[in-house]
Parts: sequence; structure tokens; C-alpha cells
Amino acid sequence: MQNRITMANITNYISESFSELKNNVTWPTYAEGQKLMLIVAVFSILFSLAIWGVDEVFSSAIRQYFNWVKS
Repeated sequence: MQNRITMANITNYISESFSELKNNVTWPTYAEGQKLMLIVAVFSILFSLAIWGVDEVFSSAIRQYFNWVKS
């Protein structure tokens, strides 16, 4: 009995979620979606390059430190 109540609750939740998405969410237009995707892609590339640069700087510093310690 408990399992049926839980399944009914889950089914009701999914049904209400789809109804909410269909009727109350304002979806962007196709052109707006493309523009936003381009912005996200550009910033993702910029952040990945920044992280790569910091990684290279720290790798170089650690390499130089160990070369200094080894000498």
C-alpha cells in the first residue's frame, strides 16, 4: 500500500512538472538561444585558457623549485 502511494506521488509530481514547464515557463526564441549559447561557449573557452595559463605558471614554478633543490 505504501509503495502505491509513493508511485502516485511520483507520477503526480512528474505530471505537474511537465504542466509547469509547458504553461508557465518563458522559453527563449531560437535566435536568443543561439546568442546565449555563443556567450557561454566564448566564456568557457576564455576560462579554460585562463586555467591552463595558471597551471602552466605553477608547473614551471614547481619545476624550477625542484631543479633548484636538486642542485
